[in-house]
Amino acid sequence: MSLVPVGEPRRKITVSSLLDKKLHREPITCLTAYDYSSARLIDAAGIDIVLVGDSLAQTMLGHENTLSVTIDEMLHHTRAVHRGVKHALLVADMPFGSYQSDPIEAVRNASRFVKEAGAEVVKIEGGEKRADLIRRIVDAEIPVAGHIGPDSTVGQCDGRL
Repeated sequence: MSLVPVGEPRRKITVSSLLDKKLHREPITCLTAYDYSSARLIDAAGIDIVLVGDSLAQTMLGHENTLSVTIDEMLHHTRAVHRGVKHALLVADMPFGSYQSDPIEAVRNASRFVKEAGAEVVKIEGGEKRADLIRRIVDAEIPVAGHIGPDSTVGQCDGRL
């Protein structure tokens, strides 16, 4: 059962369609999923963006904070969510340590999220100090969502691309 109105075919959400919604001042919705089942439910509800947040460190793996989650764990959960999402845009958090030290490694890791896990956008934290890195990742044809909020361990998605 879908929560999307009957008779209206649902299109795949893309970065371009989200930018169009933003230009038209339409709401953009985002929820976090960590597994296949919740991803299917969120997608069926008509949510625009599904985020696989690094907050899975606490919520799914029992860690004290997000610093403990590895790139392999994030890829594992992103793959599961990808299998459950048909229409929403899939955004995956790049975990701490996967992009901070070496820009070449950061692009390689971002590519892994796209190639191995099916992410359509990667999310990194850090604001202006990440501008050069974001440019490199975008130059590699991988869209980036930035998180510039005050608490980088929450894993929020506020709908801004």
